Amino acid sequence: MWLESQQSPQTRRAYRSDVLHFMQTMHINETSEFRKVDRMAVVAWKRRMEEDGAKPRSVRRRLSALSSLFSHLVDRHVIPSNPVREIRRPRVNRTQGTTAAFSAEQARKLLDAPPTDTLQGLRDRAILSVGLQVSPRRSEIAGLKVKDLYVNAGYPSLHFIRKGGEDHSLAIHPQAAKRIRAYVEAAGHGADREGPLFRPVRTSWRAETLRRHLDADMIDRIVRKYAQRIGLLEGFSAHSMRATFITRALDNGASLEEVQKAAGHADASTTKLYDRRGHNPEKSASFFATY
Repeated sequence: MWLESQQSPQTRRAYRSDVLHFMQTMHINETSEFRKVDRMAVVAWKRRMEEDGAKPRSVRRRLSALSSLFSHLVDRHVIPSNPVREIRRPRVNRTQGTTAAFSAEQARKLLDAPPTDTLQGLRDRAILSVGLQVSPRRSEIAGLKVKDLYVNAGYPSLHFIRKGGEDHSLAIHPQAAKRIRAYVEAAGHGADREGPLFRPVRTSWRAETLRRHLDADMIDRIVRKYAQRIGLLEGFSAHSMRATFITRALDNGASLEEVQKAAGHADASTTKLYDRRGHNPEKSASFFATY
C-alpha cells in the first residue's frame, strides 16, 4: 500500500530498493519486525552506509525512503512514532547538481557518432537527438509510442507521460523529428501507432525490430557507448542529456520558465540544479595559484 501511494514508477523502484537495503543491513526478515525498529537502529544503519562509502545524496535518499515508510505506518496506527524523523541527514549542495553535462562540441560529436547505414545506428541517432534536444527522462524516452510523434499547429511535437503520470506535449527541434522519422521509416513500424517507438534491434542474422519497448537502462547504455566512442570514458549517463539540454537552452536565450516546462520540473529550483552555465573549468581559482 505504501509503495502504491507513490505515483512515479521510478520512485517506487528506488524506495523499494532503499528499504530492502535497510532490511538486509539490519537483518529484518518479517514485516512485524518493523514495529521494533527504534532510533538507534536507524543511526546504526546510517553509520554503516557511511562506513561503506555511500555518497551523502544516497544516504539522504535512503533515509527519506525509510522515513516515508514509517510515516505511512504511523498514519495507519501500526507504530506510535517515526524513528527516522529526528535523524540528522547529510547536507548536500542544493544550488548545484552533480550530473555531468556535455559541452556543445561534445554534444555535437555525440549526435553524429552513431552510423547512418544500420537500423540500430538510425535508432540510436534518434534517441540521442530526443535526449539532447527535447530533454525527457530515460524512462520517458523508452516509453514513447509511435503515435507520440505528431504535428501540432504545424510543428512536430512529442507527447510524453511524465514522472508522476502527467501528460505532457512539447514542440520539438526539427532535427529530432527528422531523425525519428528516418528511424521509423527504416524500421517499418510507422503504421503501428499504438506500438513502441524505440524498439530492440535483432542483428544476429538480419536487422529487425522486436515489438516491445526498450528497457530504460538501455538508454543509459546507448549514451555511454557513444560517449566512449568520442573519448569520454566515464561520468556520463542518460541524465547528462537533460543537464546539457537545460544548459544549452538557457545559454541560447530560452526563458527559465520555458525550460522548466520542457524538462517537466514542478519547481524552477530543480531546473537550476542542471544549469551548468556557471561552470567554467578554465576560470577555476586553482589555475591562478601559480608558484
